[in-house]
Amino acid sequence: MDLLFALVGLALLAIPVTVGVLFFATKALRKRVASLEVRLRVVEAAQAKAASLPATLATVPQAAPIPPEKLSPAPQPASASDPTAEPLPTPLPVANAAMAATVPGPWSTSAIRSADVVTDSHDPPLGAHLARASALGDWLMANWIYAVSALSLAFAGVFFVQYGVEHGLLPPALRVLAALVFGAALVGAGEVIRRRSGDQEGATTAYLPSTFSGAGLVSMFAAVLAARQLYGLIGVEAAFAGLLLVAALAVVLGWFYGPFLAAVGLIGAGAAPFVVGGSSDAAYWLYAYFALIAAAGLLVDTVRRWAWVSVLALVIGYGSAGLVMMGTGGAGWLALCLAALAILAVLVPCLGLTPDHAAPTLTETILMRKSPPVRPVFPVRLAAGAVGASVLGLVLVEGQAAADSLMALFCLAGLTAALTLWSRRAPGLADLTALPAIGFVARLVIEGESHGPLEVQYRAAMIGLRLPEVAAPTTVTLLLALALVLSVLAALRSPATYRAVWAAGAALLAPLAAVALEVFWAPSDVIGAYPWALHVLALAGVMTVFAMRFARADKGDMRRAAYAALSALALIALALCLIATKGALTLALAALVVVAAALDRRYRLPEMGWFLQAAVIGISYRLVIDPGLIWAIDSAALWEVVASYGGAAAAMALALWLLRDLARLSARVFLESGGAASAALLVNVLLTRWLTQGQNADWLASYWSATLNAMPWLILALVQLYRMRLGGVLGWFRIAIAVVAGLLALSGIGLAVLPLNPVAGLIGPPQMLVFGPLVLDTLLVAYGLPAALLLAALTRLGHLPRWLRWGLGGAGCGLSALYVGLEIRRYWQGDDLSRYGVMQAELYSYTVALMLLGAGLLYQSVARGHAGLRRAAMGVIGLTVAKVFLID
Repeated sequence: MDLLFALVGLALLAIPVTVGVLFFATKALRKRVASLEVRLRVVEAAQAKAASLPATLATVPQAAPIPPEKLSPAPQPASASDPTAEPLPTPLPVANAAMAATVPGPWSTSAIRSADVVTDSHDPPLGAHLARASALGDWLMANWIYAVSALSLAFAGVFFVQYGVEHGLLPPALRVLAALVFGAALVGAGEVIRRRSGDQEGATTAYLPSTFSGAGLVSMFAAVLAARQLYGLIGVEAAFAGLLLVAALAVVLGWFYGPFLAAVGLIGAGAAPFVVGGSSDAAYWLYAYFALIAAAGLLVDTVRRWAWVSVLALVIGYGSAGLVMMGTGGAGWLALCLAALAILAVLVPCLGLTPDHAAPTLTETILMRKSPPVRPVFPVRLAAGAVGASVLGLVLVEGQAAADSLMALFCLAGLTAALTLWSRRAPGLADLTALPAIGFVARLVIEGESHGPLEVQYRAAMIGLRLPEVAAPTTVTLLLALALVLSVLAALRSPATYRAVWAAGAALLAPLAAVALEVFWAPSDVIGAYPWALHVLALAGVMTVFAMRFARADKGDMRRAAYAALSALALIALALCLIATKGALTLALAALVVVAAALDRRYRLPEMGWFLQAAVIGISYRLVIDPGLIWAIDSAALWEVVASYGGAAAAMALALWLLRDLARLSARVFLESGGAASAALLVNVLLTRWLTQGQNADWLASYWSATLNAMPWLILALVQLYRMRLGGVLGWFRIAIAVVAGLLALSGIGLAVLPLNPVAGLIGPPQMLVFGPLVLDTLLVAYGLPAALLLAALTRLGHLPRWLRWGLGGAGCGLSALYVGLEIRRYWQGDDLSRYGVMQAELYSYTVALMLLGAGLLYQSVARGHAGLRRAAMGVIGLTVAKVFLID
């Protein structure tokens, strides 16, 4: 009885096929009648035209009328007089590979093999692809019965095996054999129909061969999977061989059938494992199965040039592999599958081990807009999509074991190496190398930031956790060696096209990997700071070799040597950060500034300006923040402070001298501002150490302490205002820094001028007292130094708006006047300036000072012919006269 139900079920599944045959036979008959009517009208029109010719032309030999049966069967539009006639369909693409190669389209052979830039004449625009997708949808709407029939027949074989499992019909071997025989019978039936009547749309048996053959292939795929996964009848090797044979059969049939067969075979083969189901201890084997399906689809499309079949094959491969990962895990096997899919998408369309994708690249298309538009050929776009999808999966896949993460990193490195080597003969793939290279560094960052299994295993062997006799792990050494190999390959690739870009990649990849490991993996805690620094120095040595070889090979364009030299300097700086003390590291960075300037002067390397700017910022950070002013004031030795701050200022001054005759505006601006800031900070630190020596914490509330604390912020604000002359995209960022630093400086100096002023006497001694000899005392620190700094900075800030320069100059003059006035009061009153009343001699001294100031300004106005100074002199003299009559 169960067998009877099974047979009835198969008969019911075959009903849609029978209905489809009858439906399409009737439809084909209507099309043939309409075609005959069109041909008849053409013949009648030709005969009528010949009969109406003048008699003088009767002697001209006329061509014999063409019999209707010999007319071209090309479809003609239906006549307006016959509205019931249906328009004839467009013929299918040619079924011959050689002919298909001549058809313009995304798979045009000339577009693939030519080294010239391909234009839209070889590659249809986006509208053509949308029209093609719309045509596919229209075809499915009109011929859905064939798709349903194909799936019904395919699942008939699958469900036959499933039914046998559930009801115990036939031994397992016979169930598998029955499914294989059923599939082979369907393929054979389809081939017989195709040979007799054809598979073209105009034939009475259109799509039937593809329907039967596609269903047969799915049934055979399901049979092999069932033999392996459900029953364990065959081993892995036999399963591979069986699936390979079925895939090869699909490729061969795809050469002769239409795209419908390819689509049915691919979709059915991809769905077969999920339909068959079952449990297996070798579920990871499915990753290779889905890669094989994608390879079969790509190979069919390589011959027939349907384009969308390749996309469908890759979508099935990636999607099915993702489902297997969600169901069974195996991140390492998924990584291998993703890498294999990307490699297949590059190699299969070229039918060789060396791709030859023609330019342009995707990056060129985006950045270099031309008229008429230039777009990459379809194989380039296909490879870009596959590489991008694989890299994204390899970066984000989460494994349970350290081996899974290591496999993902190896696959990313392998893709980078392969694309680097392949791009020599495939210029269209040159920019794709950046995707796995960036993915490699990103994977290192994500692995360390999210504490992946590889990083956790590495950190578990920290120096404080492992036994003394246990050697340190070599994980970081291996990862850094992988990055170094990729940099070496990029350097070897750089003499060809895009040489500067390849050289930049070679100079960046390994150093970025080292930085990622240092920041997110902390190798110093595992292998020690000195061994890790040796790793970094070894990279610096390789970059130095690159720089020497590039400089020897390049005579005019020295960018490659500059990139390698910059990388070497940055790596040396990183190594110094790992092992040098606080002061020594600052001096080492200062020495690198001089080296960079000397290299620029010797080899004319403008790119060294980038390192100089970065080095100045790094040195400034160390002088102000880490270890910063607190270290310099509280804990560092005096000689170390002088060496750090003074050495930085001297190094920047020497670098400026080396660049004196070179057009390096940005580098000079940074060096000038950084050197001046270093010198000013040195003075600030020395004064603070001198004034606070032997003092308790009460000195923090003094007027001079408020100014000293505000001076670094004032220096920072002036430095940013000076660098505003560079302009560029960082202009607003510099303005923001200057505003914030200026407000902090204003608050500190404002406290010194108003509430903490020693004349106000709001706080008691000793904070309000004046220390030091006359003129060179704490009043100079509190008011004279910021005044001198503001007035001196005005000589270098001519690029600022006038209102801002007037404001800075007014603040400087005001502080200068306050300083002079307080010095006069101290001369007459002593160290305590808060005494009430003004002595007569003190009052006269203020008048004399004003008279001298007015006379000096008047002299300068006459000497320079400056109207502004003359008005200022008249104002001071008028103020002096008013003071004499009103106060004195």
